Amino acid sequence: MESKSGDDPYKSRDAFPSAEPVKSVTQSNIDAGDLTTFGHEQELSRKFNAIAMFALAFTVLGTWSTFAQGLSSGLTNGGPVSILWGLMLVGVCNICVALSMGELVSSFPTTLGQAYWVFILWQGKAGRACSYFCAWVNTFGWWCLSASQIAFMTDFLLAMKTMFDPEWDGASKGWVKFLIYVGITFTFTLLNAVACRKDKILPLFNDFVGLTFTTLFVVCILALLIATGVKPNLSFQDASAVFGKWINQTGWPDGVVWFTGLVQAAYGLTAFDSIIHFCDEMKDPRRTAPKIIWLSVASGWVSGWIFMLVCLFCIQDWTALAESEDIPFVPIVTGTLGLTGGAVLIAIFIFNGLCQGASIVTTGSRLTWGFARDGGLPFSNYLMRVNPYWKAPVRAIWAQGVIIGLVGVLYLFSDATLQAILSVSTIALTISYAMPIVTLLAVGRHRLAPAPFRLGRAGPTINVISIVYCVITTVMFFFPGSPNPSVADMNYAIAVFGVMVIISTVFWFVRGSKRYLVSDAVMIGVQKLEQQLKGNEPEPVLETPKSAKNRKSRDSTQ
Repeated sequence: MESKSGDDPYKSRDAFPSAEPVKSVTQSNIDAGDLTTFGHEQELSRKFNAIAMFALAFTVLGTWSTFAQGLSSGLTNGGPVSILWGLMLVGVCNICVALSMGELVSSFPTTLGQAYWVFILWQGKAGRACSYFCAWVNTFGWWCLSASQIAFMTDFLLAMKTMFDPEWDGASKGWVKFLIYVGITFTFTLLNAVACRKDKILPLFNDFVGLTFTTLFVVCILALLIATGVKPNLSFQDASAVFGKWINQTGWPDGVVWFTGLVQAAYGLTAFDSIIHFCDEMKDPRRTAPKIIWLSVASGWVSGWIFMLVCLFCIQDWTALAESEDIPFVPIVTGTLGLTGGAVLIAIFIFNGLCQGASIVTTGSRLTWGFARDGGLPFSNYLMRVNPYWKAPVRAIWAQGVIIGLVGVLYLFSDATLQAILSVSTIALTISYAMPIVTLLAVGRHRLAPAPFRLGRAGPTINVISIVYCVITTVMFFFPGSPNPSVADMNYAIAVFGVMVIISTVFWFVRGSKRYLVSDAVMIGVQKLEQQLKGNEPEPVLETPKSAKNRKSRDSTQ
């Protein structure tokens, strides 16, 4: 759909809320006009360029390092066949999801992301209710993902201690884990609360983490390959085993294990919506965000596949590694490089993982703030404020830190419940990806606003593949590890997710139905978008009852 302004219809002066003529159209004007259309003012500076955003998206996705953390799941649920060939399938499907979401963010670049897309595509109270549920699922997913990364780093830090002191039993004590977990959470939260004081800090931090993350990837694969090749007591696995060995230690039939084995690959390629929640802080999000979404997934897919291939060739004993209670990546590294060399590499890995965790917390805080800004969270009026000195949503950042910290209390009581909360992050994020894509197919692609990124005729096919993938993997995420699990081995993720559904439903009736996405500015933005979809020239904006009452009051005063 073209407008009278040329090839980029969103660049027309109709995108701006002001009735005054725009003398010079700059990208800043366009971005600010878009934001006003979605019912918000520009409160955060647009500090991130495309390079900084890609660095953040790539490190938050963190595919190869995530595989290093969760290698044990893949080894017991299908082994190399599931790890390598399952990743190929998951990669293709996630590219489809990324392209689908790229098209949506190009049409509606807003921090709330998936939830806003559901709202704007499906007009009416039912659509707004589904949008509210999507917002809760997405926000809950990022809280859990932040907690998950912090928990992984807690385990790695304790593993460093046990590498040099195998007899130390502190690593198994809940209070020790809790203290480390809370310390990391506080550090991440404090960093995010103060880092926006200067616009250059976070972009430079993202660039630094992206560079070190890529460098560490190269160093890891070279170190493993060289050490395995030159040491006389080490040997590479046969190619037939690396590409064709099947391991099923679950008790499930092989067909079921093939799908449950996709969980590791799906976990490593989840969280690519991070870029979406920075739409208020990047330049030209309509063009930048779609490219970075699919490029980050493609980069994660390729780097993750190469990393897993190297690890599988360098593993010396499949069975011992699969049955070990240690983090598999630690014995792989120490067994190959020795204790000293392995400790150095693990220490660098931990440092990079901590930096990666700080970026994950940043993303979650932006979504928390965006949800509060649209009236969805309790105490939204308090949480939505941007601190003028620190130039950041400090209240939302600290509120998120408290919530993540409370998750760590479970270290003292129930390890099974803690693991369920951590694992539900992938489920929640996957569902949040599927909801707007399903909505788009249901209402029709004509509901997409004019934008520079389009899938064209391939769009429906890509959307369908995305939905099928999201449905299958979500179901598999809820499966227990074995057909007849003990109470301790049950997958409690479905119970945790059920609690989240109950909480979001209660909040919808208590607050959401009255406050969520109902402001005058949002309603005026909806009218503007509807006019764009109809291809009409903008007409005088229809007044809401509240704005009409305010105008009459001002007129009488004057």
